[in-house]
Amino acid sequence: MIIIVIRISSISLESSSRLQVLGRESGAEAGGEQQVVVSWSNIIGVIGRDLFIYCLHRLSRWEYGAIASLNRDFNSVVRNGDIYRLRRKNGVTEHWLYLSCGNNPTEWEAYDPSTGRWIQVPNMSGIDFWESLAVGTDLLVFGDYGRVAWRYSILTNSWTLLADDMNTPRYCFGSASVGEKAYVAGGADSSHSHLSSAEMYDSETHTWTLLPSMSTARFGCSGTFMDDKFYVIGGITSSLEVLTCGEEYDLNRQSWRVIDNMSQGLNHTDDGAAPLISVVNNELYGADYSENNELKQYDKLGNKWITLGKLPVQSKQKGWDMCFRACGDRLIIIGPPIHSTVEKVLELHSWTPDEQPPVWNLIATRPYRGDWILCAVMAC
Repeated sequence: MIIIVIRISSISLESSSRLQVLGRESGAEAGGEQQVVVSWSNIIGVIGRDLFIYCLHRLSRWEYGAIASLNRDFNSVVRNGDIYRLRRKNGVTEHWLYLSCGNNPTEWEAYDPSTGRWIQVPNMSGIDFWESLAVGTDLLVFGDYGRVAWRYSILTNSWTLLADDMNTPRYCFGSASVGEKAYVAGGADSSHSHLSSAEMYDSETHTWTLLPSMSTARFGCSGTFMDDKFYVIGGITSSLEVLTCGEEYDLNRQSWRVIDNMSQGLNHTDDGAAPLISVVNNELYGADYSENNELKQYDKLGNKWITLGKLPVQSKQKGWDMCFRACGDRLIIIGPPIHSTVEKVLELHSWTPDEQPPVWNLIATRPYRGDWILCAVMAC
């Protein structure tokens, strides 16, 4: 039997068109190792496609662009999505933040918090866009009261119009994603009627499926996943009543449960942004963008919010100029600097919850010349 060890590194990808393959006969004496140089062009034929994908799936996403550029076979392997399916199956995940800072709603960039690198995303076409969510290897962006949706795929590094619309196109809805599926609920339709309906998007098939409706129609709500359930929090009714109840959707039972006063203690007004919430390690956090400017944590047993400390940024537009996202095991808050006269800058701060008072770290700044921020985290 021959054991083959493949040496793959970013250095070999960028500086060499050939690959070192070490072959050793089973039971051979020490030093009986033979080195064979194999061209990148036929390595898949040497070790097989499945083993090649297995070797690649634990590399950083940063490496895949260089690999895809080497030849047509490698490009096909990277672009068909099998690597990301294997990563998902084996729990290999990187969290990248996709951000549009209001300078131009068609301009996006991606940020890798683990390396501090920024990646330019191709510009998209179209009108103003108001909502975004990331699911699987896709970034979905919605505009024109939900009637227009674009999909950015990291597999092709390109934008396309989303072919399959929601069953009920909507805007200002709550959403969250897990794996290759995203869930949306509430919002308003193109005639501005408030909605209680919910839908699930499958990024593998690019299709929408209707789910049972919530008990209450709500506009301007937020969504998140916690304890394997989809939560929708906040929002307002058609009579502009601010809702403090939340709703929990059980994916297995396919039913909703109302949780009274779930967002009581988080700021929310009829003209402010939806509640800023995120989940890390199945713990729910909220960014209070009122004058209090506080980070809070949800007490599940007591059904109440506990103040942990102050936020490192402060909204000047009732929360519309802020984003609050979970990025793996860390929280990231984006917004205007506190007590700053510079109005055209946003700061990105991160904190990893550790049962201690929050100590925020400034990780980046971005120019800001808009009215709101679009932001989504892709985990793949």
